[in-house]
Amino acid sequence: MQKRFKSRFLFCDRWLDRQSIVRNMEAFQDILVIVLCLTIFAVMIIQIWGIFIALTQTLDYKYVTAKILFVLILVELFRLLVIYLQEHSISVGVAVEVTIVSVLREVVVHGALEISWIQTAAICGLLFILGSLLLVCAKTPHMDCMSANTKFCPIAYQGGRERPNEIEFRYSHQCDDNQPLT
Repeated sequence: MQKRFKSRFLFCDRWLDRQSIVRNMEAFQDILVIVLCLTIFAVMIIQIWGIFIALTQTLDYKYVTAKILFVLILVELFRLLVIYLQEHSISVGVAVEVTIVSVLREVVVHGALEISWIQTAAICGLLFILGSLLLVCAKTPHMDCMSANTKFCPIAYQGGRERPNEIEFRYSHQCDDNQPLT
């Protein structure tokens, strides 16, 4: 029996090259994220202009507060997209912060007294879960970039794939060296 050549059936030898397709798709995805960043920035400028106009006319605190909180949500979304462009991974902590601010904005806009008790309990439960997740993100050192292993991550980056036991945090030695003398 004659053996088939292994390279004859590999994907890279076909008319479609997997690496170039992935590279082009990542470049296209980066372009989309940049367009989203520019769009969010433009919407932020429009919203800030709307806040200044609202402040010069009759003052509606609920309206102005809702606009300010919306701008803060847009700032956090912009920050999330910038982190994605740098690391090509989503920051869980920033995403949780955006969600918390969004939920609190809805409570402020609709008024806490106008919401039913079931919705209030659901919102409290959601905020408790999001707060717990944010606490876990804060306590876990660099949870967002541990899997990414990029040069922007504070984990020692050596340019290649590393085994999990070789990963070392830069700040761990600094903390050991800077311990107070007793």
